[in-house]
Amino acid sequence: MADSNITKRALASALKQLMEKEPFSKISVGDICEACDMNRKSFYYHFKDKYDLVNWIYYTECVAALKEKGYHTGWDLLEDLCAYFYENRSFYRKTLSIEGQNSFSEYFRDIVAAIMAADMEKIFGGDDSLGFYVDFYTDAFLCAIKRWLLDRDCMSAEKFAGLLKNCLVRTSGSILQKYSEDKN
Repeated sequence: MADSNITKRALASALKQLMEKEPFSKISVGDICEACDMNRKSFYYHFKDKYDLVNWIYYTECVAALKEKGYHTGWDLLEDLCAYFYENRSFYRKTLSIEGQNSFSEYFRDIVAAIMAADMEKIFGGDDSLGFYVDFYTDAFLCAIKRWLLDRDCMSAEKFAGLLKNCLVRTSGSILQKYSEDKN
């Protein structure tokens, strides 16, 4: 298992280095293998394609680390997630720009949707419209992350996470207040 991770990390490092110079669409599996002096068989033993490698990078560098922390609040998770993206923004600016099947955006959306589904189920229970609510908030979050990271003058992770929290808390509070007033 240790040798497998060494190989995977070498391929990941090679991809990241190549992406500093080339757009993802121009990088082939052969380029990745050549950059770390490996053969294509080694690559395909570990990954289906270069998209799978990008998703593995995110999972091992971010998701696995975040899972181990055991967050008390979703806000703490959000802050750490934003800090990770900010620290690696050069890489994720490029990977979030890729659309389509097997793209990082699709993979990241699936992860966010799973988190949102758990939270939305606590709020809405078995509501028939749960899927709609999950999709709405997942798409909004993904769009906000993309817009933030792709902005040339990307604000700090702390500021972005704070603005997201402020927006959600204040909007929710206002809606609750209006809802309570309308019921009376």
